Amino acid sequence: MNTSQAEPGVPLVPIVQVRRADAPGVPFPTGADLLQVLWCPYGHGEFCYPLPQVHWRDSSAISDVLPTPEPAAGLPEDWYPGRCVVHPEQVTEYPSWDLPDALYDVLSGRFDALLAETDLRYSHHLAEAPGIKLGGYPGWTQEPVWPDCEGCGSRMEHLLTVASWEFDGESWRTWLPDEDRADENESCGRRWRGDAHNPAELRLGDAGGVYIFECRTCPERPIGHWFDCS
Repeated sequence: MNTSQAEPGVPLVPIVQVRRADAPGVPFPTGADLLQVLWCPYGHGEFCYPLPQVHWRDSSAISDVLPTPEPAAGLPEDWYPGRCVVHPEQVTEYPSWDLPDALYDVLSGRFDALLAETDLRYSHHLAEAPGIKLGGYPGWTQEPVWPDCEGCGSRMEHLLTVASWEFDGESWRTWLPDEDRADENESCGRRWRGDAHNPAELRLGDAGGVYIFECRTCPERPIGHWFDCS
């Protein structure tokens, strides 16, 4: 349910556009080679967050390209991402919040040894990649909330996380790209902050994220979504 009084004619906000060739790990529907994600810039639901839409398209069928809309008056400007180019990079990640309890109990000793030997925490430095990403595991801020498909009842797959920042004061140590690292003699705080920290210029609640899911069993690929923040 929309928690704001929407004005008619406010355009949806373009969030992510990715081509199939740049995302080989993402299962595109047959006949589609372009993924476009947009959202409504009004607050929705109990937690008041932007409502996403997912569009799988055939790029050869696109004719006119509309200009990027300017932030609508009275709506959160930091729900409109700044213009930036995506350079996809495939990474391997592992679950932390979504790690089964029994498996965590088996591995906890190895996690403790890792911390003692390297000063790296599994959950912060080696599990889910933080930031805006396609596929993989959601980088939950709170406990996981996986939606079920209303059509077939199966748990949906994670499609996209749209996060307020790309890393935090701990995760930057392993997830900040080498090319974005400043002088190693600078203080930690200065080193991980800057343009690389939030290139999209988003702020969702208290540094939260919008998680978008899809059902790959149902032919129409319905989506689900969730929001959390610190």
